[in-house]
Amino acid sequence: MFLSLFLIFGLGVLGGYIFEKIRLPRLVWYLIIGILFGPSLLNIIDQDLLQISSYLRQIALVIILTRSGLSLDIKTLKEIGRPAIFMCFIPACFEIIGVVIFGPLFLKISYVEALLLGSVLAAVSPAVVIPRMIKIKEAGFGSTNHVPELIMAGASCDDIFVIVLFYGFKGLVASSSFNAILFLQIPLSIILGLLLGILVGIVLFLIFKYFKINTIGKTILMLAASFGMIALEQALKQYVSISSLLGIIVLGILILKKNKEAAKEIQNNYNALWNAFEILLFALVGCAVDMHYAFSKDGGILLGVIALSLCFRAVGVFICLIATKYSIKEKVFILLSYLPKATVQASIGGIALSEGLECGKIIITAAVLSILITAPIGAILMDYTYPKLLEKSLL
Repeated sequence: MFLSLFLIFGLGVLGGYIFEKIRLPRLVWYLIIGILFGPSLLNIIDQDLLQISSYLRQIALVIILTRSGLSLDIKTLKEIGRPAIFMCFIPACFEIIGVVIFGPLFLKISYVEALLLGSVLAAVSPAVVIPRMIKIKEAGFGSTNHVPELIMAGASCDDIFVIVLFYGFKGLVASSSFNAILFLQIPLSIILGLLLGILVGIVLFLIFKYFKINTIGKTILMLAASFGMIALEQALKQYVSISSLLGIIVLGILILKKNKEAAKEIQNNYNALWNAFEILLFALVGCAVDMHYAFSKDGGILLGVIALSLCFRAVGVFICLIATKYSIKEKVFILLSYLPKATVQASIGGIALSEGLECGKIIITAAVLSILITAPIGAILMDYTYPKLLEKSLL
């Protein structure tokens, strides 16, 4: 296992640095490492590491969601208004609709499996988008109409929405039939997840307030609380459905609202954790891909479905921006910024496969193909078009 970790982390850091220099997302290189060293090609990665990959992906997902919560300022959403709210779910819904239309037609999967596949593909990638939006904002581009802020807020909430849908649809697929009662548990799961996040957030806030705990200690308590919520969900899943992942996000939002300074410090620690888990996450996802399937005729059909669903996503983005203050150029840039996929696809793309669902191989392959195609293309388009599509503030 240690040789595998040496290769993943060592080559990950070095290759990631090179990819950044040529203005490509590092995560694409991490995926390539996993594919190259995984069972499909060189088969170097230790089996013990692959066996615990589902747990490692879960930890990475906790880090991702906590970072989103700690950076999601509700005031920003209110300031931008209707477009920000719509961008959180409408483009994702349109992309899922596209997959539901074309998935059963071309991939020979059921409509419920298409919903699950669509929920994996529909999330935009904060890992690709947000660093670029911060750079664009600092350079003064698009600041008049808050274009970078709109994209950052939408990208964060978009992930939350899609992840909640994914776990709801996964239950439907696992039941092997459309169960109306199970489907109705989704809103109950959301409500209980919100309440759980608020309750845990209040408890942690009081602990932070009345006990002198340093930033490292606060970060560890946040992690412990997150793992505790997941454990509670698993313990009660036979009786009631609770979205612990939504609770984790709410926990981060509440800590940010109550103490911005502490939230910023904790977020910095989570960012450091993510630097390591990002390499491991994407490499392990690459290991899970069946390259023979990816480069087969079925893999080509899958690429076509991904492309068609992105067209639906584009329509959803433009609907969100109807009758708004944004110019045509700004709308085009917002559309391009909503193309990259990576973080969520890597986090949840392998879950269906690890849980033995029939559509698991299709879903993990679609997740990786969508990352390999949209992440570099989206990054390049953002980097080269923002000076032409966005106005620079004179201030």
